[in-house]
Amino acid sequence: MQISPPIDIDAYLARIGLGLLPEADAAGLAAVQRQHRLSIPFENLDVRLGRGISLDPEHVFDKLVNRRRGGYCFEQNQLFLRALTALGFDARPLLARVWLMADGVPPKTHTLNLVTIDGMQWIADAGFGGSYSPPMPLIAGPEVEAPDGSRYRLSIHEDHGWFLERKGHPALTDGRTLVEDWQPQYSFTLDPVASIDLELSNHWTSTRPDTRFTTLSVVSLVLPSGFASLTDAHYTRRNGDQHVEAEIESATAYRLRLNFVFGIALDEVEVMGLGLFE
Repeated sequence: MQISPPIDIDAYLARIGLGLLPEADAAGLAAVQRQHRLSIPFENLDVRLGRGISLDPEHVFDKLVNRRRGGYCFEQNQLFLRALTALGFDARPLLARVWLMADGVPPKTHTLNLVTIDGMQWIADAGFGGSYSPPMPLIAGPEVEAPDGSRYRLSIHEDHGWFLERKGHPALTDGRTLVEDWQPQYSFTLDPVASIDLELSNHWTSTRPDTRFTTLSVVSLVLPSGFASLTDAHYTRRNGDQHVEAEIESATAYRLRLNFVFGIALDEVEVMGLGLFE
């Protein structure tokens, strides 16, 4: 696998608002992932603006850390993986199939990370835009509760390996979850993943005409007790008992919401380039 250049770990920790250097243990893993998701929004806006998605490590770092933009899973979890490695974690990438609203067997359009701590394997995902799942030990059955009250578990299936399943309020997702019962989020195996595998999946996901990320402008952010999402002009936000849902009716309102809620600064030309408003 291609070796990435060293990461500026101090700049990364400042970006996610983590003042203390975390230990390379389960608590440290949870803290880094949580702060990452609270601070760096999930978004595919560069795809919609025709810029493409580069996985060059220095480009990803500049975009998500220096320029304070967000990114989608291939960018987010690459940055997360580099940070974990710099912090002393034993981690590597995995590829996954997202089953939300899938028609048949979905392609491998998601990446997450496998982390080994004291001989125990964990999954850690800082780049799933649909909801927030905390780091979980790779054990089938036990349930883990997220800060927003949603519950997650892992199961094993013969054909597609490990499945991450969620049970929780649909308003705490990006809108692809319609029921509160257990629902598969994505499946993955532990097969080794090379950089070229990630490049291939990223290219397919960001260029194929009928994928979620080439047909919709998608933004989401984990909140302290909830989740905010923006799918085209449809905005939802649930944080604790507070719930807001609305259609954004102008480019100006969209730009303001994008900045104030998600921390993404686009200019007027860029917002109009998304094709959401006349």
